[in-house]
Amino acid sequence: MKIEEIENSKFLKSMTTEELSDLSQDIRSFIMNSVAKTGGHFSSNLGIVELTVALHYVFDFPKDKIAFDVGHQSYVHKILSGRAKDFPDLRKFGGISGFQKRKESAYDCWEAGHSSTAISGSIGMATARDLNKEDYQVIAVVGDAAMMSGESFEALNYLGTCKHKVIVILNDNNMSITKNVGGLSNMLSEIRVSEKYKNARNNYVTFMKKSKTGERVYEVTKKMKDAVKDHILDESVFTKLGLDYLGPIDGHNIEELISTLNTAKDYDHSVIVHVETIKGKGYEKAENDKIGLYHGVKPFNLEKGIVPVIHNKHQSWSEAIANHVEYLMGKHDDICVITPAMITGSALNKIFKHYPDRSFDVGIAEEHAMTFAAGLAISHKFPFLSIYSSFSQRAYDQLNHDIARMNLPCLIGIDRAGLVGEDGPTHHGVFDISYMMPIPNLIIMAPHNQKEAELMINTAYYHHDHPYIIRYSKNMIHKHSEHQDDVIEVGTWKEKYFDENNKISVVTYGDHLKEVAKLIRENDLPVNLINARFLKPMDEKMLMKIAQTKIIVYETDMLMGGLGEAMSFFYTQHNYPIELHAMGIGDHYVTHGDVRQLLKVEGLSIDDLLKKIKECQNG
Repeated sequence: MKIEEIENSKFLKSMTTEELSDLSQDIRSFIMNSVAKTGGHFSSNLGIVELTVALHYVFDFPKDKIAFDVGHQSYVHKILSGRAKDFPDLRKFGGISGFQKRKESAYDCWEAGHSSTAISGSIGMATARDLNKEDYQVIAVVGDAAMMSGESFEALNYLGTCKHKVIVILNDNNMSITKNVGGLSNMLSEIRVSEKYKNARNNYVTFMKKSKTGERVYEVTKKMKDAVKDHILDESVFTKLGLDYLGPIDGHNIEELISTLNTAKDYDHSVIVHVETIKGKGYEKAENDKIGLYHGVKPFNLEKGIVPVIHNKHQSWSEAIANHVEYLMGKHDDICVITPAMITGSALNKIFKHYPDRSFDVGIAEEHAMTFAAGLAISHKFPFLSIYSSFSQRAYDQLNHDIARMNLPCLIGIDRAGLVGEDGPTHHGVFDISYMMPIPNLIIMAPHNQKEAELMINTAYYHHDHPYIIRYSKNMIHKHSEHQDDVIEVGTWKEKYFDENNKISVVTYGDHLKEVAKLIRENDLPVNLINARFLKPMDEKMLMKIAQTKIIVYETDMLMGGLGEAMSFFYTQHNYPIELHAMGIGDHYVTHGDVRQLLKVEGLSIDDLLKKIKECQNG
């Protein structure tokens, strides 16, 4: 059978374990070849093939419900539910999502994009099932990194006393995007069986099962071993929470998986099934990856592997920010760096290498990261917390309650701000301005190039008077070798182009400044261009200066709560009769796809801005 011809997983029921293993290899090859062409989440899906095949063999989907935590490791599930034929358009505009998506298939009962939601959601589904007197299984598949997050612990704590059965699959590959951190990670390491032991065990099983006498001896010794193991695991965190525990088992052994899942299926109460898998299984480069290079990939050559591109003239925003923070760390020993499991993504590898005592990876724990930063700041350290925009949502209360309320000096880097493209609505960083604007004491900055970013970082450190936010996209920018040592005046905007005779002013910030400047220059437009580099506080002098012109506020973040709304409120408060056109994202979630395509769909492309300028000229 061709993988593309799979319509559903019913056919698995009639297959032997050997055939299921062969199918798993075919699916793994399909994922390798497909994702290498389109990009997507690579190593996590290679590691979960046999487990997903076994789940579809044992359970009756979509009657039974399965929630993959985060959902990025659901490619095998998509294939077994008839979507392999859609993989050429994976994560493209109009194509299938890289995560579970309810509108795609009845097999997708849950959807996410952020970690640690699957157990809570599954408990809710199981509770509804029992209240409705229905009969089906609810399974949550959770990675070991996500299991260490606060929401997962909250859910497990509740599940231990909850009468509504959920099967929790702990997909343990000893990796997050990179290596795991924390006490639970150490506990799982102790539970895991050593490679030497597993090899000896497998050899012993093979030898003993060669004869009937040996098989009987094996069954007796197995019961003795299980009794000892159960006694030892009575001390594990799961059993202490009141949850039964099965494992750890080999996540690439179909027979063992099916046997254990059937056991879990027969339980009348919740159970943890601990499955050990190898992230990147079947592709050696991914198996040996310790820094997350093969976690989420762009298209690459399978034979050569991912070859890091060295840019002499350009760098990512993450690199630009991290490099200057490291420069300041070399001069000031009170600066500390925090990341919630995003060392590589936020380009912090060099900082962690050069300043290990002042660099802290707290794991998938955004709330803890924010309050940890508050504790450092209140103790006369200056923390730089690098966090993705979409993940910063999870630490909103901590930002408000623990940092801004106490007006603690720190710098928070909001990485991946704006539309991010293929990962879609759960990852677009378009909400941070809207939810941070109302918080007192925050200074919100949006640089348009490296020099401006460095001046802003310096300002946050040397002023040492407020919590500062610096937001930046995932784009590449021009690289400068010399570091800036000056500061800039807080709350000042800058004129890129200004002529008092111009009747139109475009106000924008961040990456857009360069593109809008090019538009004005190439079309010889008599338009002022204002760099609103401080979103909060705004430059009131500049606002008054452009009040007599028609104003276009161009942003690709949310309209509601954005800069345009803040400017409108300012003019209303001052009784200024102005003509202001705010361009931004309306009251909806933006789908996945190439950013330029998404901008066109949202009416926010550079051509749409030109059209708006023409309308203002003719209006």
